[in-house]
Amino acid sequence: MLTDNDQTIQKITPNLLFSNEACGKAEEAVRYYTEIFKNSETGIISRYGDGEAKSSKAKINYAAFKLCGIDFSAMDNGFDVDFGFNEAFSIIINCENQQEIDYFWDNLSAVPEAEACGWVKDKFGVSWQIVPKIMSEMMNCGDREKIQRVTESFLKMKKLDLEVLQKAYDNL
Repeated sequence: MLTDNDQTIQKITPNLLFSNEACGKAEEAVRYYTEIFKNSETGIISRYGDGEAKSSKAKINYAAFKLCGIDFSAMDNGFDVDFGFNEAFSIIINCENQQEIDYFWDNLSAVPEAEACGWVKDKFGVSWQIVPKIMSEMMNCGDREKIQRVTESFLKMKKLDLEVLQKAYDNL
């Protein structure tokens, strides 16, 4: 797991543990994510052998994949547990423009009641933050009034609207 074709991989690799309702869906999720993100690929997929997993739903004991060139791993939980994904962990997607925001929103948002301030939850329960790259600049400009206007603006939104955020920032 620490090497890929004899090359050391990134020091920290996020691992998605598909448990509870999502158990058994790790491979489907990996394939889904690698279709959505450019510069992505599926690596090795290792399956549980007969009797290895206590959960009858568990299929994958390790899957390697890359999203936008960043290494991830995934697995189905081998045990029946009562926990799953929640909003305590999310993956941020920094978008160049509204078109990218719309694309990722349309492809990842599957739970409308979980949508808020650029956050979505996908069909597997994983939370994503879909934000414009310029948002970091807006929120770190040092101008309290600009920050306040942008904050008040995005708190009212589900999907972030870059034009509205820019107008709030520029006080238009």
